[in-house]
Amino acid sequence: MLVIGVDTGGTFTDFVYKKPTRLADRGEEWGVFKVLSTPENPALAVLQGLKKLVGDEQTAADSAGHEKRIVHGSTVATNAILERKGARTALITNKGFEDIIEIGRQNRERLYDLAYRKEPHIVPPHLRIGVGGRIVKTGEEIEPLSHHDLEAAAERLQELGVESVAVCLLFSFNNPSHEIEVGRSLQALGLPVSLSHEILSEFREFERCSTTVINAYVSPKMQKYIGFLMERVGERDTLSIMQSNGGSISAETAMRESVRTILSGPAGGVVGACEIGRMAGYTKLITFDMGGTSTDVSLVDGEMSLTTEAAISGYPLKVPMIHIHTVGAGGGSIAFVDEGGSLRVGPESAGADPGPICYGKGDRITVTDANLFLGRLIPEYFLGGDMHLEVERLKPFFQKMATEAGLGPVELAEGILSVANTAMEKAIRVISVERGFDPREFTLFSFGGAGGMHAAFLARLLNIPRVLIPKDPGILSAIGMLMADVIKDYSQTVMKTEDHCDLGQLSELFSSLERRGRKELEQEGMAKEAVILERYLDMRYQGQSYEIIVPFGEDYVEAFHRLHEKTYGYRNQDKVVEVVNIRLRARGLPAKPKLGRIRKGGDSPPGEALLGQRDVVFDNVEVTTRVFKRERLLAGNRINGPAILVEYSSTIVIPPFAKAEIDDLGNIVLEIE
Repeated sequence: MLVIGVDTGGTFTDFVYKKPTRLADRGEEWGVFKVLSTPENPALAVLQGLKKLVGDEQTAADSAGHEKRIVHGSTVATNAILERKGARTALITNKGFEDIIEIGRQNRERLYDLAYRKEPHIVPPHLRIGVGGRIVKTGEEIEPLSHHDLEAAAERLQELGVESVAVCLLFSFNNPSHEIEVGRSLQALGLPVSLSHEILSEFREFERCSTTVINAYVSPKMQKYIGFLMERVGERDTLSIMQSNGGSISAETAMRESVRTILSGPAGGVVGACEIGRMAGYTKLITFDMGGTSTDVSLVDGEMSLTTEAAISGYPLKVPMIHIHTVGAGGGSIAFVDEGGSLRVGPESAGADPGPICYGKGDRITVTDANLFLGRLIPEYFLGGDMHLEVERLKPFFQKMATEAGLGPVELAEGILSVANTAMEKAIRVISVERGFDPREFTLFSFGGAGGMHAAFLARLLNIPRVLIPKDPGILSAIGMLMADVIKDYSQTVMKTEDHCDLGQLSELFSSLERRGRKELEQEGMAKEAVILERYLDMRYQGQSYEIIVPFGEDYVEAFHRLHEKTYGYRNQDKVVEVVNIRLRARGLPAKPKLGRIRKGGDSPPGEALLGQRDVVFDNVEVTTRVFKRERLLAGNRINGPAILVEYSSTIVIPPFAKAEIDDLGNIVLEIE
């Protein structure tokens, strides 16, 4: 079987695949490559890469007859929301509650902006339909569902040309009978229907409704995209999609529950960083993923941090997601001088087309152009020499903007990198300092195509002592997808105080979720012995409006007190503790890549690793800098900065204030002085 990980980005689509080998001592061999993304239809780049891969592998020369296992991270659902290009979606809810999706909470995003106006909601008022019927918080029906209203709603949906329907009725998490009946009545329309008790069986009406609406809004797009891929891969191939929670699911499940794939690509990177960091002996990580369009950062304190309080484009999503913070600063981010004369970078990106100026078609300076202008990017080794960079195009563009900004061209280029680094520094502070973590206790795990050129500078800004850069960092998100478990998350609101429940009662409440988890993982192709069930509780002090996730065990109340004290700085033993939701994580453990160790060497890199020297600008001074080919370095090699390491998927800059050592797994470990 050919095992393939695919990550679609704004500039490149990345591929990692297992190479067949008959040499037992070599272990598993992996290959990587990139193709330019195709923004008009991301699936075209995926298919182009698969075609190239199968053509290059002689053992897989017959594409139709060679079985492939593909795990794919997709940005389709994310882009559908950000660009407001999802399906024409209607909402069916209880009569009188049609506008809850617009009213939301009393929070204002910009408190002091007197001119602030909300953007129109993706479900406009005329597509919100109320039906009679009521279930109360106990799960008791006090008013039957109105079949007359249902028939009228179905007629209206047809008249309005609706493409997808979200159904969210009051207290359906306690009694879903009305929602099930609504879903059944809409089957004749042939429309995809998202029922809130299936998407998110929890209290908080606004968040549950918002999550269900987003699922309905993006699912038709995902169905079309995934369907397009499945029609064009082999009949024996299996396609899985990465979720925002760090696990993969089958393509069929992803088409139904597309809301779970919103942070599909970035989640793969965090999974890969967590696994490789653990292998290298580092469990406290700040992951730094700088790609072509954006930078994603996350904090790993022993394990990945999850949240159920995420939002995208202002819409709350209450499904479990890896806690990832994103800023619009990447290699393709465009630099400009604003109306006040200040130098700015991003969030607009040049993308894959036209791309940076040095790609040959762009005409606006990007972060990649600035790195190339300063000599930190080696044009003849970019993408292993497969892609030509036009250095000569840069000078007139830099001269023009430098004159406009009142700077010299070199000052401008360094200024662009400083502005980008500051934006990324702020992002890391959000997920560390602002959450009570000291960055000095962590290792910065850098990946993404552009990450290696900025990681050391960021570490110095944040006083992080160490940077770890894995092999093939530009492909790590794709590698992480192959390392991911198959994960299904389930939850149920229970609302029980500590004096009205005990360990046995809570264990019984988990039973139905566990049966469902085992069944659905079996449908995902997992053997019974490869399934792990993890129990959690959402808990709070009675009267609080927020919960924290606590692992379920014998001493769960004391565990809550300890975690609350760690998170918020205090505990209140006299306050009643409340269990709000039970939460189950069902994990299937598939076969995963085995990373081999590299050959050992001495302190000095072997002669064949040195490619030459060139002048590179650091702090406005040209410094003679050695250039090494990373693949030729051996475990134990030490390199003092300044130096540049080139490899297929990335370039690593070791500035004068850093020194590097290669570990047994081929990782680069930078010590920041």
